[in-house]
Amino acid sequence: MKALFLLLPLIYIGGNIYLFRHSLTAISPLPLWAKCIFSVIFWIAAFSLFLSIGLRDTMTPDWISRTMYRTGSVWMAFLLYMVLSLIVLDLIRLFIPAMGEPFPYALAFVTILLICGNINYHRPKTEHIDITLDKRSGKDDIRIVAVSDVHLGHGTGLRALRKYVDMINAQSPDLVVIAGDLIDNSVKPLLNRPFDKELARIAAPVYMVPGNHEYISGIARCSEYLTRTGINLLRDSVISLPEGIQIIGRDDRSNPDRLSLETLMSRIDKEKPVIVLDHQPYGLALADSLKVDLQISGHTHAGQMWPLTHIVEGMYEQGHGYRKWDHSHIWVSSGLSLWGPPFRIGSRSDMAVITISTKQ
Repeated sequence: MKALFLLLPLIYIGGNIYLFRHSLTAISPLPLWAKCIFSVIFWIAAFSLFLSIGLRDTMTPDWISRTMYRTGSVWMAFLLYMVLSLIVLDLIRLFIPAMGEPFPYALAFVTILLICGNINYHRPKTEHIDITLDKRSGKDDIRIVAVSDVHLGHGTGLRALRKYVDMINAQSPDLVVIAGDLIDNSVKPLLNRPFDKELARIAAPVYMVPGNHEYISGIARCSEYLTRTGINLLRDSVISLPEGIQIIGRDDRSNPDRLSLETLMSRIDKEKPVIVLDHQPYGLALADSLKVDLQISGHTHAGQMWPLTHIVEGMYEQGHGYRKWDHSHIWVSSGLSLWGPPFRIGSRSDMAVITISTKQ
């Protein structure tokens, strides 16, 4: 894993160099001063996302860090598909030399692809899941809205959050659960705008577990901020609701000292339904062996963009979506929003409406 993290920056820099060389060939008729300006803009765009993350908790004006974040996010997707397209076109050019410089063809294709991917991102789907449990509860049917990976901040803004809250409230849930990564890279962008008031508009009790991005943002600062929203943050906690549902809220794997699932399961009433919230979908076979009724996770984004969608399927026991295991029902959200590039290519944002039917 460490080797992979060392390799990724080299791949990213190499991809940028490959694209830059093709770009210079495409603009070769321009004067030197224009090429110099283009080169500066190119490399600022290439590293602006990393600059914005590095400066996230500094005194950098919000509009500057937001512009860098969004520019760099778009650039990552642009780079991925431009490099893939140019590699294919370079191979074709070996057999058809008359095709000339492939950069314009790649640029046209990638522009159309990213426009479609952005439209797709702004159309999250709602999955309806019905689960019947042979257990006691205080209510026949319990309607739960489950979301994950909203990533509020420079990527997911106030207007998008307002839309998501309306989507949640339209389902008239008894309960709302958030499986981590509500906040993106820092609490700072949320402080000067009414994100907290918008979250408080959710018309049902809300329970949440932290994700890795709450730790990136500073878990203490995130915990303090969430007290302003009415959201109940669970960190290795077990709670029982009036409806008879028990929720185990696991701390994120970012905390190496988090409690084991076996320890938390020892604190529940096995005659009543138990829901586990765990941001990262690891150890699903263990949850199934412990007879968890329902586990809700996120984190994977379903890969977000092809071909990463296929990589995610190989990394996790369940990359996204709903699956009934031997004992457990498991839902892995692809995220109501996303991190970084505002595109969904080969995946969809989602929200789950889970109806649990039990014995009274």
